[in-house]
Amino acid sequence: MKAYVFPGQGAQFSGMGKDLYEVYPEARGMFDKANELLGFPITDIMFTGTDEELRQTRVTQPAIFLHSVVLATVAGKTFAPAMVAGHSLGEFSALVAAGALSFEDGLRLVADRASAMQRACGINPSTMAAVLGMDDTVVEEVCSGLSGAVVPANYNSPGQIVISGTREGVALATEELKKRGAKRIVPLSVSGGFHSPCMEPARQELEEAIRQARFNKPVCPVYQNVTGLPVTEPDEIMANLIAQLTSPVRWTQTVQKMIADGATEFIEAGPGNVLQGLVKKINPGISVSPIDIVIP
Repeated sequence: MKAYVFPGQGAQFSGMGKDLYEVYPEARGMFDKANELLGFPITDIMFTGTDEELRQTRVTQPAIFLHSVVLATVAGKTFAPAMVAGHSLGEFSALVAAGALSFEDGLRLVADRASAMQRACGINPSTMAAVLGMDDTVVEEVCSGLSGAVVPANYNSPGQIVISGTREGVALATEELKKRGAKRIVPLSVSGGFHSPCMEPARQELEEAIRQARFNKPVCPVYQNVTGLPVTEPDEIMANLIAQLTSPVRWTQTVQKMIADGATEFIEAGPGNVLQGLVKKINPGISVSPIDIVIP
């Protein structure tokens, strides 16, 4: 069974999508529509922009979403998922690819999400750090002892978990985790503490936009970040999406559940190969590959 996975923020690169724009008329139409809906030429930044320009949250999130959804679209009939999932931002790409959201609604929500997250970062100065070589339970225990100032944010793979919260909270957790024997702790170059209570202002803002969008029953189960479980009911999809910004991304649990439910091959639809690497760390025996798109 084929499981398609969609990457999140950090997978962007200069030149992303340019070949698709030049070769596929359907892709060109989607890119042009995105420029119109966003109100700025995102294709210029995607195709020729600098790394710094691409790192702007208002650009990064729609750019990765756009690239991922276009890839799934031009794949045509070969895109036949038995299940889908996306990492953080990638969940929106997965929902559009599976037919739960229209392309236009998905893009609007991603743009709203990026703006809301940026504003929340200004309200609550916060950050994130990757903890390597430590059991999840130890990280959870340390975070719980700091009264919500820092929380587990991304369960990326066994031995790789990201913590998120106030700058002071992350600093205190880092100090304690080093004492507990963490192999390595890497501060992340992000604008704020995503997937933590620091994003509550963004969650409230995005909730309004999500409730205004139309959600349909997807063509296959969507394994959502908040629970790591398969969902097909529009109301449940919407509720999990609203909770996503302040809840952890349970990627390890998601991939494990997809495999338990019959996934034999993971295909990454989007820029980069980060998720292929994480899937391999979660289950070294599973098949992983990028989406197969022919560029003449």
